[in-house]
Formats: sequence, structure tokens, C-alpha cells
Amino acid sequence: MAPEIVILFIVIAIVLLTTIIVILSRYRKCPSDKIMVIYGKVGSNVDGTDRSARCIHGGAAFIWPIFQAYEYMDLTPISISVDLTSALSRQNIRIDVPSRFTVGISTEEGIMQNAAERLLGLPLTAIQDLAKDIIFGQLRLIIATMDIEEINTNRDKFLEAVSENVETELKKIGLRLINVNVTDISDESGYITALGKEAAAIAINDAKKSVAEADRAGAIGEANANMEQRIKVALANSEAVKGENEAKANIAGSDAIRRELEAEAMRKAVSAEKIQAAKAAQDAYSAEQAAELARAAREKATLEADIVVKAEIDKRQLEIAAEADAEQTRRRAKGDADAIFMRMEAEARGMEEILTRQATGLSKVVSAAGGNPNDAIRLMIADKLEDIVRVQVEAIKNLKIDKVTVWDSNGGSGTEGKTATANFLSGIMKSIPPMNEMFNMAGMDLPEYLGKNKEAVAQATEIDPATLEA
Repeated sequence: MAPEIVILFIVIAIVLLTTIIVILSRYRKCPSDKIMVIYGKVGSNVDGTDRSARCIHGGAAFIWPIFQAYEYMDLTPISISVDLTSALSRQNIRIDVPSRFTVGISTEEGIMQNAAERLLGLPLTAIQDLAKDIIFGQLRLIIATMDIEEINTNRDKFLEAVSENVETELKKIGLRLINVNVTDISDESGYITALGKEAAAIAINDAKKSVAEADRAGAIGEANANMEQRIKVALANSEAVKGENEAKANIAGSDAIRRELEAEAMRKAVSAEKIQAAKAAQDAYSAEQAAELARAAREKATLEADIVVKAEIDKRQLEIAAEADAEQTRRRAKGDADAIFMRMEAEARGMEEILTRQATGLSKVVSAAGGNPNDAIRLMIADKLEDIVRVQVEAIKNLKIDKVTVWDSNGGSGTEGKTATANFLSGIMKSIPPMNEMFNMAGMDLPEYLGKNKEAVAQATEIDPATLEA
């Protein structure tokens, strides 16, 4: 590459770098406590006139070199001591008003432009002197329109008028009023001091008057209170006596009612006991239920003489207990009935089983007897004959013959040639039920192979039964 081209590129780069540096160096940021005023060629107003300056608060702007320049205005508040003396009031009395004003450069759009035009470049002392002259003039004007009493007593109105008038004039140079503090107001003639003494005297007199009126009201109030106390005590005593008499009457009436209720309760209790005794023979469930109802009625009647609330509570408790007992009795009765039913059902099933097996056995016996029921009965009797005889013998088995004493009034000779002892033993043996009678009681006839009835044989053959017995 030719050296001329290289040199050209270097020059262009240097120019671009210089331009960038210049641009960056001319870009300015405005701090929050300052106002940046750009002056020079800054544009035109709405009406076409050239603007004198452009103010920026809290931002940044590019400052064109050669055409524009910039400066900062400080927003720090400025404290100004204004010791106004010999200011003439509306009453032509000269007063001294020492005060302190706090002002600062305004950040409002139009007022900030006024500050840029009138305060830019001025030192702090010059700004203070300018503001002080404005404040002095406005204070004298305001005091000349107000009375001393109004200035001294109505400070809010005075400060409001000062703020309104002073701030209006300060805005014209770009300042705003931040605070006004009037320390004290005095006059050369002692008028304000006299006003204070007059106000103090009036206040003291009013206080004394108030104390006297309070004492008078207290004495009157005490007398009225004593009167009301005596009246109320008397009324209370009369009401107490009346209340005692009414209470005694109520007690007597209550005792009569209580006795009546006790008698009624006793009657109901006795009636309930008799009802309970009469129903004792009923079944388990009915008896238990009636007993619980009678007991609940008796207890309810007994408790009717007590306090109503307690009676109602006890009544509810008894009802709950009666319901619980009735439910328990019902369940117990149901359980007993179920148990009895199950036991009887079991016995019925056992009896049915026994009869079924007996019927089966009898059927087998009849089958064994060749289908003849009489032969089957004979077989069963023959099988039980030994047991029947054993039962009859058991009746006199343990009889001690040697311990039996027989008294014979016939001298030892019995009837039909038998002794009394023999007749006694024969009678004992005859006391055993004969087989024929046993069969007759059972509704059956004695089988013929076990013997025949003598009377039946005698009737059939017309023979005397005594002959057969012999």
C-alpha cells in the first residue's frame, strides 16, 4: 500500500477520534442540587424571538462548542435575616418586626428562566441583598395595612400575607420563598406591652370570676346533692320496707305452694308405688317399663317444689335415664325371649328327633314282628317286663320287716285263718299296682299270654271269681 494512503487513513482516524473526544467533552450532566443554564445560540421562543438561555434541572444536554456555553446556579437555600425596625402600622404606631426568611432559586419552568436572566453569575451576597430589599419593602407594605392587635394576635394571617406578597415579588427575579419565621414584635411606645398587661389582667379577672362561679356552683351542687341524697335515702328505705313486705308475702305464698306440691308429690308417690306393686306380675318388659315410668313420675313430683330450672334439668335427666333403662330392659327382655325361643326350639328339635327315632325304631319292631302291631307290642312289653317288675319290687325293697310291729286286737288270729302279720304283708303286696290296672290306666289290655282277668274269665264261664282265686 502506498505511504500516501496510509497517511490519509491515519489523519482520518485522528480527526474522528478528536471529534468523538470533543463531543464527549461537551456533553454535560446537571446535578440534582443545581440548575444548568445554557446560553448562546439556544433557539427561539414561541413568538419567534431568540431565547436568552435554556435551563435544565436534573438531566443532561450537549453543549455546542463556539455557539453555546453553560454555567450552574446553586439550589442551596439562602437564609436572610431581616430586622425590620420602625415600621409604621395602620394605627400610625411604629413597631419592630425581627424575622428570618429562607429563599432559594425556583425550579419552576418560567421562574427558572427569570433566575437565569437575572441571577446568573451573581455571588451569594448579591443575591441575598437583592432578596432582602424586596422583603423589606413588602414587609413595610403589609404592616401598613394591618393593626398591631391583628399582627400580634393573628400571626397566621400576618405570615400568610407576608408569604403571598413577598413570594410574588421574589418570583420576578427567579426566587421562591421557602420559610418565614417572625421571632418577636415590639414597639417603641409600649403599646404591645400594655396590650399584654391588659390581656393578663382580663385573664386574671376572668379566672377569679371563674373560680368564684365554680365555688358558688360547688356549694349549690353540694347542697343539691345532700338534698337529693336525703330524698333518695328516704325513698330507698321506703322501697326496702315495701320490698321486705312483698318478699315476706311471696315467701308465705311460696311455702303454701311448696306444701301443696309436697302433698301432691306424696300422693303421686304412693299412687306410683301401688301401681308399681300391682303391675309387678306383668311380663319382664312391661314391668320394667312401668316401674321406670312410675319412678320417673315420683321423682318428678318430688322435685316440683324445688327451683324450676333444677326441676327441668332433673326432669330431663330422669327422662334420659328412663329411656336408657327402658331400652336396656327391652334389650334384656328381647334377649331373654330370644334365649327362651332358642331353648324351646332346641327342645322341640330334640323332641322331634327323639320321636322320629322312636317312630323309626317302632317301625323296625313292627317289621321284625312280621308287620303285626300286636306282636310288636308284645315284644316291647316283654322287653320292658323285667323293668316293670323291678320297679314294683323297688317299692318295698328297703322295707325292714323286723322293724315292723303289728298290733292285733283279735288275739293273734286273723281272718280266714291268717295271722295279722300275714294279712299286713299281704296288704302291702296288694298295694303295689297290678299289671292289669297299669295297662288299663294306659288304655291298653293285658296280653293274653301274661294271664287273664279272673272276673272276665268268670263272666265268660259263669264261675264264681272266689273259686278262681282259691
